Amino acid sequence: MQISPENGRKGRTAMNTPPIVSPQEWAAAREQLLVKEKALTRARDALAAERRRMPWLAVEKEYAFDGPAGKVSLFDLFDGRRQLIVYRAFFEPGVFGWPEHACRGCSMVADQVAHVAHLYARDTTLAFVSRAPQTDIAGLKARMGWEMPWYTITDGFDADFGVDEWHGTNVFFRDGDKLFRTYFINNRGDEAMGSTWSYLDVTPLGRQEEWEDSPEGYPQTPPYKWWNWHDSYAADAPRDSRWSEVVDSALVTLGEPQRSAR
Repeated sequence: MQISPENGRKGRTAMNTPPIVSPQEWAAAREQLLVKEKALTRARDALAAERRRMPWLAVEKEYAFDGPAGKVSLFDLFDGRRQLIVYRAFFEPGVFGWPEHACRGCSMVADQVAHVAHLYARDTTLAFVSRAPQTDIAGLKARMGWEMPWYTITDGFDADFGVDEWHGTNVFFRDGDKLFRTYFINNRGDEAMGSTWSYLDVTPLGRQEEWEDSPEGYPQTPPYKWWNWHDSYAADAPRDSRWSEVVDSALVTLGEPQRSAR
């Protein structure tokens, strides 16, 4: 089937679209594709499991950043959590859009970031870094409605971690007073970032759910049950047992005790 050029505009090529079929044929085609989609999901889970087994690189050098409250270290960016995800966004003199806007691609990444409270609930902090001064970063965040922590690079952090000339996402793990670089993703890999799950899948601890294939001793809790409204994760907030009952009932009904089976 062909669809005419939009609004009949000259110079536009007609679209050669798929065939129009019956409901039964459409359902059959969808089921056929679903087999491949489930295989892709399982392959993605397996790849995340391999990430959790990647060797770590010790971070021996100290790094300094400017934050809203003054100078901070790479340790401080963790904000007391064990895992840290750092996205290098290009917002600085010389970047197209400066000073009103950051790089368009980096801004699209920022627009996609889910509420960080869900990452915090998994002992994970997300931070953006740039070379722009904090005054400009504060103005940009307010205008664009972004809420993630955003720091100013003051040394060679970007060059040392492969993000001095291009964007990229670095992952770090804190063990007491020791820091490790555990993963790095850039180029088209950054396109998929933004959801709670895409971020957790690149961390050394993963989603921390029981169905995951993780090394022995890694923290894991039942799937779904740790989920909460983003304003209800406070440590002193009472846990609602009714949500656990809903999850248990759904798992029995669906016959899916593990998310990896989906």
